[in-house]
Amino acid sequence: MNHRQKYLSACLFRLAALVGGASPVFAADAPTLGAAANFAVLSAAPNFGGAVTCTNTPPPTTINGDVGSSGVAASVVNTTGCTINGAIIAPVSDGVVADFNSAYDALAGQSCDQFLTGTLAGVTLTPGVYCFSAAAAPTGTLTLNGGATDTWLFKIGNSAGGALTGTDFSVVMADGGPVPACNVTWWVDSATTMTRGAFNGIILAGAAITLEGTVHTAGTPPVETFTGQALATAAVTLTDVAFIGCEGSSSGGKSQSKCNQGVGNGPENCDPGNSNQDGHGSNPFDGARNTNDELGGTPGNPGRKGGNIK
Repeated sequence: MNHRQKYLSACLFRLAALVGGASPVFAADAPTLGAAANFAVLSAAPNFGGAVTCTNTPPPTTINGDVGSSGVAASVVNTTGCTINGAIIAPVSDGVVADFNSAYDALAGQSCDQFLTGTLAGVTLTPGVYCFSAAAAPTGTLTLNGGATDTWLFKIGNSAGGALTGTDFSVVMADGGPVPACNVTWWVDSATTMTRGAFNGIILAGAAITLEGTVHTAGTPPVETFTGQALATAAVTLTDVAFIGCEGSSSGGKSQSKCNQGVGNGPENCDPGNSNQDGHGSNPFDGARNTNDELGGTPGNPGRKGGNIK
């Protein structure tokens, strides 16, 4: 079969799927988040402008995973009435911000398999790349039909730009099992606001992210859950939600619950530190030598020989 025949066959296959009413199945590339994958919540604003606010009124907001900000002090992470089961890192390294930006730009360039409109309520989608030309306002229940290793990419504002604004929006699996949240990516051209619901997925937003639940009686845990990652180029605000970070995925995402900011961060793959790296400077992602290698090191004596520094 020559190239032209292969092309025509592929086109006929896609047309048959559409005519038959089935959603075409194409692979979506999961994001390679690099060092940004270590964070459940990340404000990667440029020029040290990151800020994360986690509050409750009055149910306890919880975040299971590390929280990072590009802000220059830990005070840029406001945790009033919030429990964070992980490390708070501010400022994150330049490598974290750079890796987030690289992942965001890479997803922006992915082509769309199908364009969507409407609220997504009652819609069932197989793995693939789905796009909204402009803003999206989902509500109701979106059902994903696939396996634990399949991937979905949703691009909001793909052509004309726009925000993701979800209200009482939930994402579930067709078989009733848990959603592989770390394999479901939401790329958003601008801001993201999710109010109530049971949301699953990794959000990479080009502006601020706001996650809000419902105010309940004091002592009652929030019923709204968010499973995945919230990564933004601006501030991130969480109120009255239970946030569960990714624990390993095809995207490379893994929330680190414990990070040591002193000597010896290599085996945990934490930031800052990123020890046991090659190179010749302070940033392990630009080919630079890292001087916080823990192999054989002791506090006060970073940059020990014995790691993989070359």
